[in-house]
Amino acid sequence: MLKTIHPLPATVAAIDLGSNSFHMIVAHLEEAGTLSIIDRIRDCVRLGGGLDKNGYIDLEAQTRALECLEIFAQRIRELPASSVRIAGTNTLRIAINAREFVDKAEQILQRPIEIIAGREEARLIYLGVAHSLAAKQGKRLVVDIGGGSTEFIIGRGMVPVRRESLYTGCVSASKKFFSNGEISKKAMHAAVLDASLTLFSQAGDFKSGQWEEAIGCAGTIKAIGKIVYEQGWCIDGISHKSLIKLRDAMIAAGNIDKLNLPGLSAGRIPVISGGVSVLLAVFKILNITQMQVSDQGMREGLLYDLVGRITHQDVRDATVESLMTRWGVDTEQALRVTHTVEQLSGQACKQWSIDTEQMQPMVKWAAMLHEIGLHVSHNNYHKHAAYILANADMQGFSRQEQALLAAMVLSHRSKFRVDEFKQLMKPFVKAGKHMCVLLRIAVLLHRGRTKSAMPEIQLMIDKKNINLHFPPGWLDSNNMTLADLIKEINYLDAAGYNLSFE
Repeated sequence: MLKTIHPLPATVAAIDLGSNSFHMIVAHLEEAGTLSIIDRIRDCVRLGGGLDKNGYIDLEAQTRALECLEIFAQRIRELPASSVRIAGTNTLRIAINAREFVDKAEQILQRPIEIIAGREEARLIYLGVAHSLAAKQGKRLVVDIGGGSTEFIIGRGMVPVRRESLYTGCVSASKKFFSNGEISKKAMHAAVLDASLTLFSQAGDFKSGQWEEAIGCAGTIKAIGKIVYEQGWCIDGISHKSLIKLRDAMIAAGNIDKLNLPGLSAGRIPVISGGVSVLLAVFKILNITQMQVSDQGMREGLLYDLVGRITHQDVRDATVESLMTRWGVDTEQALRVTHTVEQLSGQACKQWSIDTEQMQPMVKWAAMLHEIGLHVSHNNYHKHAAYILANADMQGFSRQEQALLAAMVLSHRSKFRVDEFKQLMKPFVKAGKHMCVLLRIAVLLHRGRTKSAMPEIQLMIDKKNINLHFPPGWLDSNNMTLADLIKEINYLDAAGYNLSFE
């Protein structure tokens, strides 16, 4: 049995806000940490189809999406916030008005929405697929054609070893080459060529010879697999020959309105042409002759990743440790600062009414990583560190979480950059600033980098008034720390905080 501090929740849920469809999956979480799916809901909202030429999601697509989320919200209303994960993918990564839409969606769901990077999406996809497959020797290639991006992952067992996300998908390809519904030989050729050019740069890393088995997942590939099976063109997954037959049948039909393909759902018809063109390019560029189809994908991966967090097997801990090693962080100093910031946040979160499950891990990781910029340069190392944290491929972290880490680390010394926090997702704005104050104090207290034990510090908070109470005589015998605290009063005053100590 998995050991946890708190009882496992009875039910968990994951919501995948894709560019073509929104999916929700709900599962019972057993004591052994295994999942039993009890509910699935899917709605083809075509959010990516609503992207205009200027990169804005139009009102019609937003309305479809928000109406879908009203239904999802009813299903998860009674679940604890820590039992639900919601992730947005390509369209919400690239849309100029993504934040405006996310704000509306979060009001409906009453839960935060994570916008995940392409490679993080790829990791979650592999996690979901790997859980559905029997253990085999050798490497496997996993391909997911989404609405606006296509993910490629090579992995061994449960571990992805190479991940990539490219900007081509069933929605974007359909809009670009089949927007009027016509399916001509010329348009199909142009679409395949366009996708091939996008994929070509990754061909050397993902083509046949790098893996023993190819597996496809998600809506587009599952739909194609169902069509070729129903037609009798391939009874085991998708073969290259069956894909060619599907292409020719679609060209012969001439228009999506005339497609009569058993296994093709009405919701998939508007984007099937683009999906087939992208998969043809994948087969061609990666030299695939046969692809198996998995029923599981990113949303299942979200659930398994959520279970890992609940059972204290959080991949983000491993990511932080890896970054510390890669950037040569002084581990002893990082642990000293981390221990103090955890002591302070343990007191502060209650007084500030901050969600401890969400924010305490974030300030802990910020403390562990606040010096990664020293490997670049000692001058302005906090700026280098913030850049790394904002832009690195950090497995398990959403873009918003990386932005929060970057903001805290950027402001952990010298000037407190309040404006950096205004750009964060709403739940992180106020709580992020508060946690950054604690990080600043912890770093300041350990500026001497000595192994001397830090005394027990009592923290009293009244809104933005912060009082530190040290043991009698401790500050008198630590003059440098006293001088730094006096200096810190001015820095925090400029940020709207009032620091006092005794």
